[in-house]
Amino acid sequence: MDAAPNPASAATPAPAQLPATTAESAGAGEPLSCAAEIGADAAAARVATCRAVSPATHPPCNAANSCAMIDDEIARSCALLGRDGPTTAECGAAADSPQAAADVVRRYYAAINARDYPVAWQQWGEDGRPGQSYDAFKAGFARTRAVTVTIGALGASDGAAGSVYQPVPVTVEATLADGTRQRFRGNYVLRRVNGVDGASAAQLRWRIDSAKLQELPAQ
Repeated sequence: MDAAPNPASAATPAPAQLPATTAESAGAGEPLSCAAEIGADAAAARVATCRAVSPATHPPCNAANSCAMIDDEIARSCALLGRDGPTTAECGAAADSPQAAADVVRRYYAAINARDYPVAWQQWGEDGRPGQSYDAFKAGFARTRAVTVTIGALGASDGAAGSVYQPVPVTVEATLADGTRQRFRGNYVLRRVNGVDGASAAQLRWRIDSAKLQELPAQ
C-alpha cells in the first residue's frame, strides 16, 4: 500500500508511546498544547531548550503550542547552528544523522496526534506533500483519534545525484473515532541535500520523501 501521509485517512501516530492526553481534550479543531500533552513542568523545560537555541525574534517556543511545533523549532535551529559552527549542548543528534531522520518521522506523528496538521504537513518540506493540497492532507485524518509510531532499526543512508536518502522502518498504531484500531508496518524514506554549495538550511534538513505502509491484522 502506498501510504504517504496517512496510513489511514484512517490513521497515524506520535512518539513511541501514546500520550495519556489526546487532542480530543483540546477542543474541536484545536491542537493539543505541549503543557496538556506532557505536563507543565516538562513542557517548560522543552520551551527553555527551544528558546536557548532559536535565533528567531519571536520563536514558537511556547507551552501553549504543540510539542511537535516546539521540537520542530529546536531541530530547525540546531540545523542552522550546525551549518554555521558547532551546536550547543541543547541540540541532540547531528542534523545530518540517521537519528535526525527518524526524529522527523516521530515529529510527524506527534503533530498528527496533537492535531497540529501544519507542522505535520511541513515534515514533507516547505511546500508540504507533493501532489496533495493541505486541505486534502488534513481531511485524511478526520477520523483519526490517536496514533503512535515505533521506529525500527536504522540502516545506512544512500547517496544519489546530490541527495542523501535514509530509510526509516516503522510500525504505526492508530485508533479511529469509532474505536477501531489499525496497525501498519512499512518504511518512510527521508531525503536531504548532500551539502552542495548554495544549499539552503531547509534543503540540508531531512524531509519525508515517500512512505509505503501495509495494514496488519489488529491485535
